[in-house]
Amino acid sequence: MKKNMYILGIESSCDETSASIVKNGTEEIATVVASQIDVHKDFGGVVPEIASRHHVKNITIVLEECLKKANMKMKDIDGIAITYGPGLIGSLLVGLEAAKTLAFVNGKPLIPVHHIAGHIYANSLVNELKFPLLALVVSGGHTEIIEMPKHYEFNKIGGTLDDAIGECYDKVARVIGLEYPGGPKVDKLSAEGKHSYKLPIPLQDDSYNFSFSGLKSAVINLAHHEDQIGRKINQADLACSFQEVAVESVVNKMRKAIIEKNAKSVIVAGGVAANKGLRSAMEKLAKELDVELSIPPMKYCTDNAAMIAAAGYYAYLDGRRGDLTLNSKSQDVLK
Repeated sequence: MKKNMYILGIESSCDETSASIVKNGTEEIATVVASQIDVHKDFGGVVPEIASRHHVKNITIVLEECLKKANMKMKDIDGIAITYGPGLIGSLLVGLEAAKTLAFVNGKPLIPVHHIAGHIYANSLVNELKFPLLALVVSGGHTEIIEMPKHYEFNKIGGTLDDAIGECYDKVARVIGLEYPGGPKVDKLSAEGKHSYKLPIPLQDDSYNFSFSGLKSAVINLAHHEDQIGRKINQADLACSFQEVAVESVVNKMRKAIIEKNAKSVIVAGGVAANKGLRSAMEKLAKELDVELSIPPMKYCTDNAAMIAAAGYYAYLDGRRGDLTLNSKSQDVLK
């Protein structure tokens, strides 16, 4: 009988300090997340130095609480998966040093996990991944289409040429007058409005790439123009107009990729996968093209260590190991 494998995951790439224990890459045993949203709200975004200091304060507490919640000890853990990048370098280093220490002291294998691989494998906590598949990765720092012929083999076929979709959402939220974090607020507000503002659908070409800087600029210019002529922006209508155009851009590219790659399975991953407008549009697309769609529940969309532990299991099976020379990378290619 195959032995169960318990992976302890640690995630600290931005402003969430998280630890999780996952069994066999598919079953969450326990997860603890210490969020810093309230800390950074007054600044309108994450302040890297402040984030790093809070990770230092939270990391030990989060790890202890996770083990306690799972009713497990370090001797029960088979491997330690750690987000090594990409992300805020100071934040990443806090989690990495904790993981290195635990691995060294307890004699456990250290498993480096790319943050985006984590988001992709969040889906394995709710559905079995079926290959070959296409993964749409949408977050504050990424907008990519990844082709996966098998477990832990990633082929990026398209990505953003400038702003990521999540970053664009936050900038638009600021223009509209919504507080940080703006993305979820734009999504919620859009449901109350109608598509009454004319905005351009960006990068309508034959590639799988995205571009959101032009759309962001169009919203800024529109808001400035309305202010100049003394006309008040309708927040809900602008949120709706922006979201429908942004989502249409993503869906158009995914439709092209699904058809041309003859995909039968599609997953959505990353923080913006929590967006209700995008989820609904992708569900319609999957039905239209008769493909199997997997989108993780809201708790697995935002940064969490369960996704890192899940990815860590498959990374371990793929033979990926780190040692005490492993370093964090603020930017790194998924491979």
